[in-house]
Amino acid sequence: MCAEQSSVLLSDTSLPCSYFSGCGNPSVFLPEGLPGHLILGQSLEARARDCGCFFMQRRVFAQEFHHPLAGTAANRRVQLNDLKMDPSSPVLPATILEQTALRLGCSPTDEKLAFRLDQEDELKHLRECFCIPKVKDLPPTDLSLVDGEESCVYFAGNSLGLQPRKVKTYLDEELDKWARTGVHGHFNGERPWALADECILDLMTELVGAKRHEVALMNGLTVNLHLQMLSFFKPTPRRYKILLEARAFPSDHYAVESQLRLHGLDVEKCMLMIKPREGEETLRIEDILAVIEKEGDSIAVILFSGVQYYTGQLFDIPRITKTGQEKGCFVGFDLAHAVGNVELHLHDWGVDFACWCSYKYLNSGAGGLAGAYIHEKHSQSIKPVLIGWWGHEFKTRFLMENKLQLSEGINGFRLSNPPILLVCALQASLEVFGQTTMKALRRKSVLLTGYLEYLIKHYYNEDKTNPEKPFVKIITPSRIEERGCQLTLSFSLPIKSVFKELEKRGVACDMREPNALRVAPVPLYNSFHDVHRFIEILGSAITSSKQAANNTALSGSY
Repeated sequence: MCAEQSSVLLSDTSLPCSYFSGCGNPSVFLPEGLPGHLILGQSLEARARDCGCFFMQRRVFAQEFHHPLAGTAANRRVQLNDLKMDPSSPVLPATILEQTALRLGCSPTDEKLAFRLDQEDELKHLRECFCIPKVKDLPPTDLSLVDGEESCVYFAGNSLGLQPRKVKTYLDEELDKWARTGVHGHFNGERPWALADECILDLMTELVGAKRHEVALMNGLTVNLHLQMLSFFKPTPRRYKILLEARAFPSDHYAVESQLRLHGLDVEKCMLMIKPREGEETLRIEDILAVIEKEGDSIAVILFSGVQYYTGQLFDIPRITKTGQEKGCFVGFDLAHAVGNVELHLHDWGVDFACWCSYKYLNSGAGGLAGAYIHEKHSQSIKPVLIGWWGHEFKTRFLMENKLQLSEGINGFRLSNPPILLVCALQASLEVFGQTTMKALRRKSVLLTGYLEYLIKHYYNEDKTNPEKPFVKIITPSRIEERGCQLTLSFSLPIKSVFKELEKRGVACDMREPNALRVAPVPLYNSFHDVHRFIEILGSAITSSKQAANNTALSGSY
């Protein structure tokens, strides 16, 4: 935390903004018509002098000068914790970066800015809760190009989150309990195996914005999706379609196909898939809502991603839910790329059902314990089609009378006892989330990803006057309310070559066919300096890829 407690006063021509709670920019007036980018290189003293202010002890105080906006409502005072996902808000990451660089007397591209942002980051201590791989331990690394002892740049949390440090401790505790007590571990210890998932349920419900009895931790994502679809998708002659995005994750796509076939329905006619407009990469919310309005009377279930895995687009869950339900549809979401990434309020939004995995942003390890949600309004009306022992009420479960007393809501969908080793890994991660809030994580995430976007656009925007210059296109929406932490990139160079060169240099991210590189700076454990390092390494990777492409072209000409 920075010791300075201050704010910014700017004219509307250069809107102020802030980020870190308890730490602000020095108070300063920017006279109208003086763009911030023209004075970034000046010292604070020079900036103060040019603005008619005086400099003292690293703060700039406005003197009495007759600026036309001085003392009026047009001067906007914004504190550092004012960053919100309000599309009408003037607080944008680029403005924060430029204003912070301004008070440092450097360019927004300078490494100094990354160090300062990390210094002032109120969540930086959470990085210590995770195991950050060393560059030398990543299999694709070329140690002739990098220092193997450095920590890698890990931007693959959208695929597999890093290991929380407490995982091994918790696993060892349960393995030791098993070795020492055998069957008695089911109902003894800090994590009685028969109740282990319920020990961490409150931590999970906080992340998804649900009530305790609306959430269950069980199975894998696709298993949970099938269980829920069996109950929510009840086609009739009038309602028989399922609506989803055209490029849904394969497991969702296959699940929908198989559910339609299970009911003897024609997949081509009953599986509605929304595609982006010609020449666009992402879906427009107005197009989604228009399809629901047009086709809604024949749609039984709407199944969307919370965050689209390929593009990184964050869908407007409340609006899709409201519009779908107004047309009589059930509305559900696959939140694999949303939970732990963006703020969720499933209960308040009235979402009918949802499911998610826990090994991406929730860091529970490959194949970790998944989650499922059903709104309490369905607790009496929606029942599981497939039933297991664990769906029986706990009070009489062990009487073994084979007379089903089904638990209400999502708990009736539970099939069997929780896997304790998977619970341990998930607990270790959820406890880290418990040290902060999703609001705070989201606030950092917006700036962290905004910093990455800023630097990519600065260095790698397409220059039509220089067609030889490699460029990077950001597929992910630029509006902060339409994305999480992931940016999906495409390149003017062969993407496989760029990806390979990044991996050689100790960057962990992932490539998705046909032409996407997904990079995800995660606010729990990634730093602003990670972003700056990534951009530097990306420069080397692009240079090597371009050289390789040129060599290939030359050899092909002989």
